[in-house]
Amino acid sequence: MSEPHWITRARSFIGMREIPGPKHEPRILKFWELIKAPFRDDETSWCGAFVGGVLSASGLPIVGGAAAARSWLKLPAKLAGPVAGCVVVFWRGSPQGWSGHVGFVVGRDAAGNLMVLGGNQGDAVNIKPFAKARVLGYRWPDQNTKPPTVPLPLLTSDGRVSTNEA
Repeated sequence: MSEPHWITRARSFIGMREIPGPKHEPRILKFWELIKAPFRDDETSWCGAFVGGVLSASGLPIVGGAAAARSWLKLPAKLAGPVAGCVVVFWRGSPQGWSGHVGFVVGRDAAGNLMVLGGNQGDAVNIKPFAKARVLGYRWPDQNTKPPTVPLPLLTSDGRVSTNEA
């Protein structure tokens, strides 16, 4: 089975990192532009900009306030569980707080953690394991396709779940 086209695009950014100091990664600046956010740096938490930039460049709609991770819960196609290619929103700090993290589910590891392709994960785009206990919701971003019904692919992981994406 081939992966959704937006995941192929997202994978093309793996390894992209923030630039320390006064310069900024131009592709992160482009993500801010695509989601019409006022930020012009790579220090502001940019996970929502990554998801929005990838989806926008893939011809898919984005949500209002896309810079805020929890805004991605406004995508209309709710899913009961994770599927490869879906948007996943996590709480950060506390489940009732305002902060969060957003990325794309691309698989699971042997421990059952979600493997998430996202931006601003250690100041870079990569795939990291995340605990399912932090999930606020899963959303399917493409109203013109159905989510896959196959199990999540098993991916290799070091097992150390992400705990702070700020």
